[in-house]
Amino acid sequence: MVDKGADKGVLITTARKVYEKKTGDLVCTLEQTSFCRGDGGFGGPTGPVRTPHVIPETAAEWVCDLPSLPQAALVYSLSGDYNPLHADPEHARKVRFPRPILHGLRTLGIAGHAILKTCCDYDPPRLKSMEVRFSAPVYPGETLRTEMWRQGNAVSFRCTTVERGKVVLNNGRAEVVAR
Repeated sequence: MVDKGADKGVLITTARKVYEKKTGDLVCTLEQTSFCRGDGGFGGPTGPVRTPHVIPETAAEWVCDLPSLPQAALVYSLSGDYNPLHADPEHARKVRFPRPILHGLRTLGIAGHAILKTCCDYDPPRLKSMEVRFSAPVYPGETLRTEMWRQGNAVSFRCTTVERGKVVLNNGRAEVVAR
């Protein structure tokens, strides 16, 4: 846990290991950092904080626009996330959003789709890992523009909303295996 301050929040990092049931082999490790708004200021440690991946300052090598569906937030409740922030307009307004927001898992999925389509020829085993910073909410029905830069086996990326021009995923890095 990293205390960002009373007026900011707290970062909570968790890691889960996923194993193949039959063999016991490690399939992947999922690391997640959650930002809990308004929960900081408890006097906890203020670091360490992971340094974000730097996005190149040049024009993107590739750009891929993919839409989200207006009903996507309701469909994603099937993932087990029943947070009313994704479905209830009144609740969204109470927590200072103009309307329900898209699940982060769906936003990340759209970025992953763009990378698979653009850099992996839709060959999933070529996409080995992804990391990104969530920087702003996405609203269901918005189109995400994923900008990508290739650096060896790494693909740097960020996503903006076409409609608002807002960077919603930043400092992204994907590990892609070449053919």
